[in-house]
Amino acid sequence: MGRQKELGARIGGMLRIRNKLLRQALAECLGTLILVLFGCGSVAQVILSRGTHGGFLTINLAFGFAVTLGILIAGQVSGAHLNPAVTFAMCLLARETWIKFPVYTLAQTLGAFLGAGIVYGLYFDAIWAFGDNQLLVAGPNGTAGIFATFPSGHLNSLNGFFDQFIGTASLIVCILAIVDPYNNPVPTGLEAFTVGFVVLVIGTSMGFNSGYAVNPARDFGPRLFTAIAGWGTEVFTTGRQWWWIPIIAPLLGAVAGILVYQLMIGFHDEAPPPANEQEMVKLSNVKQRERV
Repeated sequence: MGRQKELGARIGGMLRIRNKLLRQALAECLGTLILVLFGCGSVAQVILSRGTHGGFLTINLAFGFAVTLGILIAGQVSGAHLNPAVTFAMCLLARETWIKFPVYTLAQTLGAFLGAGIVYGLYFDAIWAFGDNQLLVAGPNGTAGIFATFPSGHLNSLNGFFDQFIGTASLIVCILAIVDPYNNPVPTGLEAFTVGFVVLVIGTSMGFNSGYAVNPARDFGPRLFTAIAGWGTEVFTTGRQWWWIPIIAPLLGAVAGILVYQLMIGFHDEAPPPANEQEMVKLSNVKQRERV
């Protein structure tokens, strides 16, 4: 028994990744993979069943809970940004180092790409049957919308840019409020559920125009996958070159969200709230893990 424990400890030591930034990047990758797997999986059920296995509300619920699960999985390791716009906001606020922005963005995009690949494999036969053995981007048998967002017919590029800008700004304002120790703090352990609820609210109120990507990695990773998997470059040209809007608009929306929150709420005159004994123990444990 002692030998087995010793062997297990050795194997664990060999497999342990000691570079902290790499561990964080892997956590972001897995968290975003979970987000896309469950979120886009719900879209696949609705589209491929032509609405018999869910609808608009179930998609929003799935994305909201997927964000919650992604945060629960990655939160203790990387902070579970799961979104380049969130990472960008944290870097602008000097809460994260700038090296994390490109590293996290790459990891999040890779996670979204892999998540899309799993959804494609899961619904492979259904996708091909739905399109009569074709991979179509648009039209009644189009399936590219399972993975990436595309604008509704009524939406022009300017309105679409504003849609993504406002959606992301709203997300950032709510996240900053949730993590602000000077504001009404969310009970410990409920942060993930609260952020998931925010995503659900954004989806049910702003999802009509273009599916509320508000996340460059969640949109670009799956879009890149569809281009490679057989849908072709049309995924980048459909919707009046829509593909760049869910990348640029969320980053600018993150800046707007920071400005709005900091000017209206974030610049406090009050002293920081005193840390209780439980918080001090938790902080001590975090610092001890970082040294390891």
